[in-house]
Amino acid sequence: MAWIDSLLGIVNERGADELRVGAGHEPQMLASGVPKRLSIPKMSRRDVEDLLGELLSPERKARIAAGEKVELRYDSKQHGAFQVVLSGEDELSARFTKGVSAKPPAAPDVAPSPPAPQSPPVAASVSVTPARESFAPTSTQIPQGIPSAAVAIPFVVEAARVRASDLHLADGEAPVVRVDGELRALSREKTPDVTEVLGLSSEQRSALATRGSLDFSMRVDGVGLVRVHTFRGASGVAAAVRLLPELSPSLASLGMPLPLDDLIMLPHGLVVVCGPAGAGKSTTLAALAQEALTARSIVLVTLEDPIELGLVAPGKSIVRRRQVGRDVATFAAGLRDALREDPDVLVVGEMRDPETITLALTAAETGHLVLGSMHSRSAASAVQRVFDVYPPERQAHIRAQLAEALRAVIAQRLVPRAVGSGRLPVLELLRVTTAVANTIREGRTAQIPSLVQAGRKEGMLPLERCLADRVRAGEITLEDARSAAFDPASLATYLND
Repeated sequence: MAWIDSLLGIVNERGADELRVGAGHEPQMLASGVPKRLSIPKMSRRDVEDLLGELLSPERKARIAAGEKVELRYDSKQHGAFQVVLSGEDELSARFTKGVSAKPPAAPDVAPSPPAPQSPPVAASVSVTPARESFAPTSTQIPQGIPSAAVAIPFVVEAARVRASDLHLADGEAPVVRVDGELRALSREKTPDVTEVLGLSSEQRSALATRGSLDFSMRVDGVGLVRVHTFRGASGVAAAVRLLPELSPSLASLGMPLPLDDLIMLPHGLVVVCGPAGAGKSTTLAALAQEALTARSIVLVTLEDPIELGLVAPGKSIVRRRQVGRDVATFAAGLRDALREDPDVLVVGEMRDPETITLALTAAETGHLVLGSMHSRSAASAVQRVFDVYPPERQAHIRAQLAEALRAVIAQRLVPRAVGSGRLPVLELLRVTTAVANTIREGRTAQIPSLVQAGRKEGMLPLERCLADRVRAGEITLEDARSAAFDPASLATYLND
């Protein structure tokens, strides 16, 4: 029952009193009938069944199938008692309402919460993805270093209300938000002092003054988890605030143009997610990691700067999270430690220096699956970037190592929807075949785009084909597709096929 306990924990933390979930709908959280922000993708019927777990017994399933509404009480050891109503023959739904007595009655329709494990807290976020099987309960825990008590920041709350992905603040300037990739003014009210608005502690202000910049995560009342980068500039202190989903999304909810779940079943190797800033790399990386935790029985170790999206393992897996600069000095030091921590899967928040890349390649070669992100425009530029961080005398060895370890590169970006709001992912997918490995080994990265174009049978996808498919489906406009394409001429060819 770990997943439902995690959602009920969010209900308590955010001052709500009701949670509604249903197949084909996004979960809703309400306080006295007023909706509160809860950024969780639509759930399938399987997701709802997994969430309900023991609550959806065969007898209750039969009653729901017969058109009945089933009422029961769920006593969560961690979060109190909830009245539960299950209904919906075709679209299974459940409503959890706070306010029943804490003592369970003698009636048979009571679902007690399993006892919470008595282990010490680990750095794990509050979000959980449903487990298809489980052999031990898990508890909801807030990452170390992220305040469990939310703070109130009106600008961030207003940014969430307009569905912004980012908020930009600067001393003496009006706040600006990014919505569906476009910048717009949030209000005319100027920010008097960024450090005051964000509520920086004396230690954080000292670190900002000493280093010139500061990265951290925090919880904002009415919004949830946000990632903050503050920095000093010519006009004072500024900040870029990224609003994060409450739960790590599932791969299925991302709307990817082709399945990627086979990548997390790889026994070892390196999978790189790349793209420009704001392209959804972190979200895709988190979805891959959560899928691995759910589908496999693994130890997953993450290195993040700072800890962002939530990952909590179902009972059959273990997750260990470390924040660079707080729990470990560098990505490279964290990777060296991780190799002694019996990991099956490693998640590296950013691969940017020679030592980190070398250790990631070594881990991938020695029986671990490594999921990493990189700032690169395309699959070919990601491969070339790996070469370029090393001096010429080391590049031949690194080419051979990368050819052996690399399994796939996902080059992603987000394009506005043609109808409605929001953005859709488009991507180039490189899978490392024998031909691709030989090309990498010989340093002929300029040939990678041609191999991607010819690799449809191997599951590869050129960005231009992905864009053309989205245009034909009416999902994005031709103008936006042309802006996103690496090669507009190739896009035109695919559109004319």
